[in-house]
Amino acid sequence: MKWRKLGLVWNTDGKQAWARSHAMGPTPFLLTPEVIRVFITCLDEKGRGRPGFVDVSAADPTRVLGTSGDAIMDIGEPGSFDDNGLMLTSVIRLPSGNLLMYYAGFEICTNIRYRILSGAAISSDDGASFSRVGSTPVLDRTDSERFFRCGPFILQEQGVFKLWYIAGSQWTILNGKFMPVYDLRYQESEDGLVWADTGVLSMALTGEDEHGFGRPWVIRKPGGGYRLFYSIRRRSFGAYRLGYAESQDGIHWDRLDDGMGLDVSPEDIASDAIMYSAVIEVNGKTYCFYNGNNFGEEGFCVAELIS
Repeated sequence: MKWRKLGLVWNTDGKQAWARSHAMGPTPFLLTPEVIRVFITCLDEKGRGRPGFVDVSAADPTRVLGTSGDAIMDIGEPGSFDDNGLMLTSVIRLPSGNLLMYYAGFEICTNIRYRILSGAAISSDDGASFSRVGSTPVLDRTDSERFFRCGPFILQEQGVFKLWYIAGSQWTILNGKFMPVYDLRYQESEDGLVWADTGVLSMALTGEDEHGFGRPWVIRKPGGGYRLFYSIRRRSFGAYRLGYAESQDGIHWDRLDDGMGLDVSPEDIASDAIMYSAVIEVNGKTYCFYNGNNFGEEGFCVAELIS
């Protein structure tokens, strides 16, 4: 693939308490044929994430049409799995017309740095606000996936909810700092809310250099099969790079990382890292929204597929 970087789309001005910095994890959703609603997560002064959105033109995704203003969902109550922030990662429209949002919730721990589990929320106003489906995770910790069940991406096909997510039960030390180790898992559900304790291992880490994957993003291939866009954490870089894979069944993937064609650039806000790729096809064009250095501290960008 060959992409043309179109540049920065948006970053917070830091004036609102819920959005002092960052525009993390851009999650595009086609609201109307003319409008792409890009859900993002901003951080408050304590580094806690809350989601909002940025509406952009489907004809020119660098043109901002409006923003949510306020956060569309608050952090969890003290003691809950998302009391130290959340990161929205996936949104779909249900047959009812409501939106179903999946997110990762962050909980600070004592003997490990943190735990990240997944929650779900519903919107009846096209994503202007969301309400949790419950106060506990829909992907809670289990014996086989103890510390991380996060980065959820959901699709609904023929009445079946399909979920790709990141899971792990280990930490590694990188430059004197404990860092998470996790791989890609897959599950199916009848209602999108009740899931098994263990997912199918969908893509394993390769070699000693890799120690994790970032938020998966899956789209259908014309003629059948699936395309996976994801982020790769490597010890040698100390930061994310983008990966790409293809699959016939959506479960077992052939990695084609060299074919992604979208990487860091000197003197760019993605000069040291590039992550959280999210691809949308609209009006005959394909766009990839993504973050750069330091998890979107300088905002989110977009690129257009040209070949």
